[in-house]
Amino acid sequence: MATPINLGFARIGAKRELKKAIESYWSLKTTAEQLLSTARDIRKRHWSWQSEAGIPEPPSGDFSLYDHVLDTAWMFDAVPSRFRDLNLSGDLDLYFAMARGVAGQTATQALEMTKWFDTNYHYLVPEFTGAENFRLGRNPQVEAYREATALGLTARPVILGPVSFLLLGKARQTHADRAALLDRLLPAYEELLRSLAAEGAVAVQIDEPVLATDLDDAARALLTKAFTRISKAAPLKILLATYFGPLRDNLEHALHLPVHALHLDLVRGLEQFDDALQLAPKSLTLSLGLIDGRNIWKADLTRALELAERAADRLSGDRLMVGPSCSLLHVPIDLSNESALPPDIKDWLSFGRQKLAEVVTITRALNEGRSAIRAELDANRDSLEKRRRSELVHNAGVGTRLRAIRNTDFARTKTFDERKPLQQAALGLSLLPTTTIGSFPQTEELRRERARMRKNEITAEEYEGFIHQEITHAIREQEKLGLDILVHGEAERNDMVEYFGELLNGFAFTENGWVQSYGSRCVKPPIIYGDVTRRGTMTVRWWQFAQSLTALPVKGMLTGPVTVLQWSFARDDQPRRDTCFQLALAIRDEILDLETAGCKAIQLDEPALREGLPLRKTDGPEYLRWAVDAFRLATAGVRDATQIHTHMCYAEFNDIVESIAAMDADVISLESARSQMELLEAFAGDRYRNDLGPGVYDIHSPRVPSSEEMLGLLKKALAVIPAERLWVNPDCGLKTRAWQEVTPALQHLVTAARSLRQILSGKAGRI
Repeated sequence: MATPINLGFARIGAKRELKKAIESYWSLKTTAEQLLSTARDIRKRHWSWQSEAGIPEPPSGDFSLYDHVLDTAWMFDAVPSRFRDLNLSGDLDLYFAMARGVAGQTATQALEMTKWFDTNYHYLVPEFTGAENFRLGRNPQVEAYREATALGLTARPVILGPVSFLLLGKARQTHADRAALLDRLLPAYEELLRSLAAEGAVAVQIDEPVLATDLDDAARALLTKAFTRISKAAPLKILLATYFGPLRDNLEHALHLPVHALHLDLVRGLEQFDDALQLAPKSLTLSLGLIDGRNIWKADLTRALELAERAADRLSGDRLMVGPSCSLLHVPIDLSNESALPPDIKDWLSFGRQKLAEVVTITRALNEGRSAIRAELDANRDSLEKRRRSELVHNAGVGTRLRAIRNTDFARTKTFDERKPLQQAALGLSLLPTTTIGSFPQTEELRRERARMRKNEITAEEYEGFIHQEITHAIREQEKLGLDILVHGEAERNDMVEYFGELLNGFAFTENGWVQSYGSRCVKPPIIYGDVTRRGTMTVRWWQFAQSLTALPVKGMLTGPVTVLQWSFARDDQPRRDTCFQLALAIRDEILDLETAGCKAIQLDEPALREGLPLRKTDGPEYLRWAVDAFRLATAGVRDATQIHTHMCYAEFNDIVESIAAMDADVISLESARSQMELLEAFAGDRYRNDLGPGVYDIHSPRVPSSEEMLGLLKKALAVIPAERLWVNPDCGLKTRAWQEVTPALQHLVTAARSLRQILSGKAGRI
């Protein structure tokens, strides 16, 4: 008999209940117990849904108040020393201090944050010194298992594996050797497994997603050591879960680790299927990830069932599991909550709860025969065929324009060194120009007015008047602060991707299709269902109004084609490159319209460029070629005196810096405050020769850094970037912060820049 499984579920709640509860706690409106009560209610409801769907062992321990990697560090007492001495009210505040930092007199920097493999989910980066004394200091896994048991459920605890935990962390001291750290860590894992077995757990899921990445022999040896040890710790059946890609050269190693079952992502790694069937030991159960856990399109049940049947023919007895490709953390919770989607498009979709039904349907066919799901198969084939033939999807004119692209469309007419003096003159820039990344606080009043407009409680004219007030406020504040290049603040934008999608053909939008990006931050990705075209100008009138208010230059602000692609649920019926080039052409039209209107500096943000990089180095060059080409296709049509900016954040840049240089943006701004400018090492020397603005203000934390702290970061930056190429800016946009945080922080930023200008001119102090 085959078994349906689920690797993990969303945490935020179908209506973002967790987000609201966490932020209420942070603002001191509710107590810790009220927050934890909301969390328990969400877990109960999600377990109930999974059990009702037919998942016999719903996962426990996959829930988190902020991030599961942070939870693992928390559980094993991997708490950096700077947090231990804080005078906080309790464990929960210490947990959130690690996630968000601490403001005020005890100002403490949060853990670094970066992308979870190639997803738009962000995890908190554990820090290791080599002196860690790992221990099972807290046991949320047992607490979650007890909750599930009290509800009459047989849960399967989900644990981040020890090797992935260590490899995803950052060594803060040179002697923080991974092998030595593993020796310190494994006793804590063994204790955890024994505690779960004592509670009655029969099976556990241990996630080792690093198996889908490039590993050397030393890393594979760590996996062997880890699973040899922990497999003997307690009488538990271990499901080793891998996802996000094929295992390739790690497959045979994973197949022979001492575990009960191995989960394989067959959506992103179908190439490993035949080898896995052939090489799997007779004692090993295979778990097939047949349903896409990262996109929202309805599965081809017939195709998935064919794969499952092939596996069933090779695997005897009960050695077969069927599940999603990865945790359902990455998709919205329930399609039934959507009432505004066009019926045709809604019929093509599958969210978290619907994906569970797909898993159970395939498993039922394996156990009872295809005739048991005949109606489901027929309906599924009909839906897929309607999508393939739909006139909503295809626009012949888009294909014609793509085929007409020429090599000259990807290149500017002059080099950066030739363009820079033209831009300096056009913009009137001095040394160390100051600017921001684009957005300013999205206040409660602003969100309320936007909601009123959507409900037709105010007219479009009234709403536009309100947005004009917000833009005016943002411009006046920037002028008072003394920034050199201003932004209009993006008050009209609900989201940096959704806003543009609403103005492009080929996009659909959900009401409740939220997914977690990090902590309490949720996003509602648009759905790219068809060929993309621009309906009209998207940003020009807002920019024109902002520029009319000031003599200082105002940047035009756009989101780049790769980021729109990555942060949407993209089509799966054509190459991603083709969709990205369609987006690039639409953005190119907008950029040229901004330039025609008089805009002299245009920022095209690509924070997701690194995120889209495949997990294997051999797959990277092809992706980077078309990703860079998409950026250049969007930007290369401007005049040489027009300055092109881009922005990137929360990623490791060492392995893509040559591609970043090939984008040929005049200025790149990037996140670097949390890393204390470590990320700049990738741009040292001749690897990057255009202008660069390393962030000196961590906007994901409520703390307001001092001007002295920012000056210190700028001095570190000067060790890598010459002053004549250095810009001064925050890490990212400011939409999630409050004005009472933003105003003093930006004042400190301007003060730091002016202080450094004086130092460099020889009028004050020394570097």
